[in-house]
Amino acid sequence: MTGLSAEILAADPVEPITSAGHAQLGIAVLAGIAVIVLLITRFKVHAFLALTLGSLALGAFAGAPLDKAIVSFTTGLGTTVAGVGVLIALGAILGKLLADSGGADQIVDTILAKAGGRAMPWAMVLIASVIGLPLFFEVGIVLLIPVVLMVARRGGYSLMRIGVPALAGLSVMHGLIPPHPGPLVAIDAVKADLGVTLALGLLVAVPTVIVAGPLFSKYAARWVDVPVPERMIPARASEDLEKRPGFGATIATMLLPVVLMLAKALVDIVVDDPEQMVQRVFDVVGSPLIALLASVIVGMFTLGRAAGFTKERLSSTVETSLAPIAGILLIVGAGGGFKQTLIDSGVGRMILEISEDWSVPALLLAWLIAVCIRLATGSATVATISAAGLVAPLAADMSTTHTALLVLAIGAGSLFFSHVNDAGFWMVKEYFGMTVGQTIKSWSVMETIISVVAGALVLLLSLVI
Repeated sequence: MTGLSAEILAADPVEPITSAGHAQLGIAVLAGIAVIVLLITRFKVHAFLALTLGSLALGAFAGAPLDKAIVSFTTGLGTTVAGVGVLIALGAILGKLLADSGGADQIVDTILAKAGGRAMPWAMVLIASVIGLPLFFEVGIVLLIPVVLMVARRGGYSLMRIGVPALAGLSVMHGLIPPHPGPLVAIDAVKADLGVTLALGLLVAVPTVIVAGPLFSKYAARWVDVPVPERMIPARASEDLEKRPGFGATIATMLLPVVLMLAKALVDIVVDDPEQMVQRVFDVVGSPLIALLASVIVGMFTLGRAAGFTKERLSSTVETSLAPIAGILLIVGAGGGFKQTLIDSGVGRMILEISEDWSVPALLLAWLIAVCIRLATGSATVATISAAGLVAPLAADMSTTHTALLVLAIGAGSLFFSHVNDAGFWMVKEYFGMTVGQTIKSWSVMETIISVVAGALVLLLSLVI
């Protein structure tokens, strides 16, 4: 038995907490998801509470003792927060440093000064993709939309021609590339290699963002013609700063964790000897925790001090960056609790047993499950976490590359057709001053293109590597 198989079986106990058959387990899963959907969409309950109640409902419908269902949920919550909580916090600090120091503005201004005309949509993709690496999607929208609106107004561009590429860049990074919460949790759930997932994720992300961004924006501009909403153009975040960090230093700081994690993956492939000192060193410096921590520490100097921040201002920036992520941590943790309840109830084994008789490839199955949960809950993160828990047993006999592709298939499916139960849908609608129909024809279609193109690329890669 491989180490991966042992870990999967350890997460999925031989004796589930319920003796329910496949039919009852299937009904329990649908009931649990239905509870989450109704609470979030109909009763506007916070996703953390909805996931908690949905997990208990799942256990109840599966016939599990309540005390064991509670233990499963709390165990999954604790394990998930322990695995990704610190990384989310470090990402939030880096994003806040980037925004408050004016580093984000520096990147934007530098690239826009060198782009114009037909190159502008491509420049917006580049800006959004680079800035989207360390930022949560919602933070990225808040940071980039004012820039998008100013560029569209100042240059006389169609709002969709500029806005859709920026949104595509942010969304692809959010769904496919660690250290974003969804991909990190999926990597942890299926025991994938982070460096390999990051490398393959970038390989999938580049053509995906090109198709869904600059290319699709041509059609979105024809379908949706809206003026720039003047009321949504606030003052620039860094206008009160006397100086800003340099373009090169800002880019280097943002890409540092990505470079370290990719270097670890490369050394693991080339050296392939855990006893070698060079691999042991890169295993440490390329771990997500150390890579992000290094970027934060470097950012305090290259971003904070370069912008003239005092020690007190730096401390305040770090402190204020952590408060907004409390809700995210709780949602991610509760999603992990729901995932563990699914596993402990035997749902993972049920899917594994049923799928053995299907002709559907494992990667396509993972994509379809994530699509269904995304459509139901409206949350890409919840879809990723839940789908990863359901398909984790399928990774037991997969190679390292195919396990990484399983993570990417889940991430791709989690982005499918954002609609009215997704907070991002309403953010885009309000910022761009669109109607619900216009938002569906632009934002929702763009998300679907990202999901389908990325899913197809993942399946294609599975045939050649």
